[in-house]
Amino acid sequence: MAMNREQKRMLQKQGALDADGSPKATRRPPSAPRPKDQRTKPRQFVREVRAEMRKVNWPSRVETTNYSIIVLITIVVLTALIAGADFGLARAVLWVYDA
Repeated sequence: MAMNREQKRMLQKQGALDADGSPKATRRPPSAPRPKDQRTKPRQFVREVRAEMRKVNWPSRVETTNYSIIVLITIVVLTALIAGADFGLARAVLWVYDA
């Protein structure tokens, strides 16, 4: 691997290279086996899910309606912009190549 002097100096400071610039061979210690966590029972899982869902701040019907309208308007506007750009570019390409 080609390295410049700056990279070699940085790697030597970090301890990844020897004084002559060759990589140090280091072994990682074997990772300790992870203890197996106990699985929760389905009934406990459902209880925990229901408890978490009670903490969610759900939007009201009015907020949901307003957000839906905003999303629909945004989709219509962006679709119109993309369709207009597509139509205009197609006409321009046909005009250039049909001439």
